[in-house]
Amino acid sequence: MPCFEDVEVGDTAPVLSHVLTRADLVEYAGASGDFNPMHTDEVAAQEAGMRGVFGHGMLSAGLLATALTNWAGIGRVVRYRVRFVKQAWPGEQFETEIRVTGKRNDGARNLVDIECNLANADGEVKVAGDATVELPARG
Repeated sequence: MPCFEDVEVGDTAPVLSHVLTRADLVEYAGASGDFNPMHTDEVAAQEAGMRGVFGHGMLSAGLLATALTNWAGIGRVVRYRVRFVKQAWPGEQFETEIRVTGKRNDGARNLVDIECNLANADGEVKVAGDATVELPARG
């Protein structure tokens, strides 16, 4: 976990990569209680005009949030906002991008503003967002 003094605008966090599988969709449905057939039933998804099942938006947002907490630390995210840009399809490889856009002190809090996204291997952004994390001071 970085310290506030060691972070500069433009810095990036380590990339988290993940290949979305159909098993991910089923496991997420069970964990979240979101059993919308668009995510787990190929026939129902195709009958609805989709090319097949696709990932839950919150599963994609969760992958991005995981990369953010891996970098900043558990309990350090004070704001996280995303928008779902495109559907995530099984078999796609995703990578996160987390970039520092600002630093500020708010009283005793050391806050770092972040732009973040989750994109596939072709660079197509699936989830775009921003966040604020609170980082500890060095020493």
